[in-house]
Amino acid sequence: MSKIESMTGFASARGALGLHSWSWDLRSVNAKGLDLRLRVPDWIDGLEADLRKALGAGLTRGSVSLSLRVQRDGSSAALALNMDALKAALTTLKEVEAQSAAKGVELAPSRAADLLALRGVLEEDAGEDDPAPLKAALMAQVPELLDGLRTMRRKEGAALDQVLQGQLTQVADLVEQASALLKARRDQVAQALQDALSRVMQNADAADPDRVAQELALIAVKQDVTEELDRLRAHVAAARDLLTAGGTVGRKLDFLIQEFNREANTLCSKSQHAALTSVGLELKAVIDQMREQVQNVA
Repeated sequence: MSKIESMTGFASARGALGLHSWSWDLRSVNAKGLDLRLRVPDWIDGLEADLRKALGAGLTRGSVSLSLRVQRDGSSAALALNMDALKAALTTLKEVEAQSAAKGVELAPSRAADLLALRGVLEEDAGEDDPAPLKAALMAQVPELLDGLRTMRRKEGAALDQVLQGQLTQVADLVEQASALLKARRDQVAQALQDALSRVMQNADAADPDRVAQELALIAVKQDVTEELDRLRAHVAAARDLLTAGGTVGRKLDFLIQEFNREANTLCSKSQHAALTSVGLELKAVIDQMREQVQNVA
């Protein structure tokens, strides 16, 4: 399996202890850093903080969403009003009605069922049970959940690796195509410079031929793309090394793609040769495809 890891993955798990049963849902997508979004019961003291610590230790990048649903046995389940949430809802409702009346907007009468349907107003009553054993059982399952997520992320990473390796091969091939075009381009540029020199000399009797030749030679040097092609070859080798090394290489690959793009842009701007420009544009297209894939590498 590839040594790189995608930021896209999913894992789920279930468990039970005594009167409680639960289900986990853990998902991740790409992000610049690690963004944890947890939705867990707030009546289990310290659970969210411990989960954040465990996820932070097991993951380095990705927008990670964790949802935990805990239920009590149906025969014993009870519902309770969260008075703080109810008061907040009533205050908000009163303000909405006041603002609506001030604007001449007539609202339908509010019903108790509408208020009870609001999140947090009516919740399962944890009763007098000590939540500590439940919390311990939940935390004991987290490594299994994380392992499931990372297994999927590694599988996705293997697919990413194949795509990126193929794109690097395309870049390498295009670089060699560009290199093969340099002789024809060199002859074309040399002829163009020679024609320019002849025109200058015909229309400037006082011009210093040596000085003019030096300026034209400087232009030729500025149009040389050999260094850009050499750097692109080096970038291909560096990218392959990162993919082989594996680990958390997404940011490094992202920076490297910026360098790929810089060299391709310079190649196109210096080209002045139709076939070479066409190769440069193909390079830019492949590099842009690589950039999209690299965004998913952890």
